[in-house]
Amino acid sequence: MPYMLISTQIRLESGPTNVGDEYSDPAVMNYLGARKTTMLGNNFSEYHVDDPPRLVLDKLEKLGFRVLTMTGVGQTLVWCLHKETE
Repeated sequence: MPYMLISTQIRLESGPTNVGDEYSDPAVMNYLGARKTTMLGNNFSEYHVDDPPRLVLDKLEKLGFRVLTMTGVGQTLVWCLHKETE
């Protein structure tokens, strides 16, 4: 999967950080130390880490991911990353 989205709430810049959905690469989620959760009432799962976004971005850079863009959506900060395929 060459693309990845991570996000956090504006008042939670120190974590936790959402790092994936139920279709995310399990190896990357394991590397990040993410835990898979399903919120009550949702019919999908998400991966979360306790680290702030900056640390998550540092870890993903080591795996070859690069930030394409970042934006704020309401009270949420979102980063889109891409990894070149071999």
